[in-house]
Amino acid sequence: MVTIKKATLQHINFLVDFQQRLANETEGITLSPEILHTGLSAMFEDPSKGVYYVALADNEVVGCHMTTTEWSEWRNGTVLWIQSLYVLESYRKCGVFKAMYKNLIDMINNNPGYIGLRLYVDKSNTAAMKLYEAMGMDGSHYTMYEWMKVSQES
Repeated sequence: MVTIKKATLQHINFLVDFQQRLANETEGITLSPEILHTGLSAMFEDPSKGVYYVALADNEVVGCHMTTTEWSEWRNGTVLWIQSLYVLESYRKCGVFKAMYKNLIDMINNNPGYIGLRLYVDKSNTAAMKLYEAMGMDGSHYTMYEWMKVSQES
């Protein structure tokens, strides 16, 4: 059975490790553990930056994701964004993401200020897209663009 709980500072080493793995798997880049640690510490000090959740199986941390918020004046409500989602390879296709997703949907349904859930996915990650679609999400009509001031790769 998978349980989801809000991450704390005691989980920071798992989160650093998981985010390094995620960056390597999805973008082939190596992230600086020092920058990750500093960034995660800043988030724990200021939850308005984001909130991390961990997935536990037999009291072992097997996955994580962060949520951030976006205000929608069009809908007069807050959209949750799933970010930095990672599940250990040995636990994929074991219901870990399903448990994380259900936890988020329950949070949204139990908070009248929350109006929906969004995430972004690499265009080449077809397996993830199929999973998200199977959970009831759609590809929407938006395409994301970005510009980054400096590289955080090491």
